[in-house]
Amino acid sequence: MMTYHIRQYRAEDYETVRDLFATGMSEYVPTLCVHMLKQPWLILVLTCTFCLLLTSSKSLLLPILAVTLLLATGRQLLGYIWSMYIDHCLQEDLLDIQTTYLADKGSCFWVAEVDECVVATVGARPSEEHQEELMLKRMSVRKDCRGFGIAKALCRTVISFAREHGYSSVVLNTLMVQHEARTMYEDVGFRMYRRYILPTIYGRLANCTISKYRYDIPSVD
Repeated sequence: MMTYHIRQYRAEDYETVRDLFATGMSEYVPTLCVHMLKQPWLILVLTCTFCLLLTSSKSLLLPILAVTLLLATGRQLLGYIWSMYIDHCLQEDLLDIQTTYLADKGSCFWVAEVDECVVATVGARPSEEHQEELMLKRMSVRKDCRGFGIAKALCRTVISFAREHGYSSVVLNTLMVQHEARTMYEDVGFRMYRRYILPTIYGRLANCTISKYRYDIPSVD
């Protein structure tokens, strides 16, 4: 069993925290590619391209090469778009973690250590939609440290913080490719209360579904 220690973020954790987040998010690229390949419109485009080239060229090699090239180009494009999303996050709340999460008593950022090395992170700050809700953000666990309950322990740390500071609930967002994360959150006690497709052109084309979860904290009378 892995021994870990959860503590509040310190300034010297900055680069490790950002690297953990970027590396963890990059792991979703293959899953995102599989998700895209299941989209009906893409299947139709690839099928039509194959059939048209097969009919016009009378050769099997050309349509196979063309579809392979399209798939490879799409893989590179998805990787580029995903990396831009990661960069956006790094330039948002993770740009100045100290100010974003530790300047106010109603927010916080934690790391988990194994053998004095930071292997996991999570942040929490008031929700922009409802100030009485605490938003759980930037959950990330190093790949070789998963499966030992660290993520669940970080979730419970956020829940305890929310309870101590008078929040009514803890909320979070997950993307359609974060299957294991959703299962973990549900095991902790979070329940999905809304699901929607990102209202952008890319969101509709990719069927980019966001699931919102909530953990309600019982009021103490």
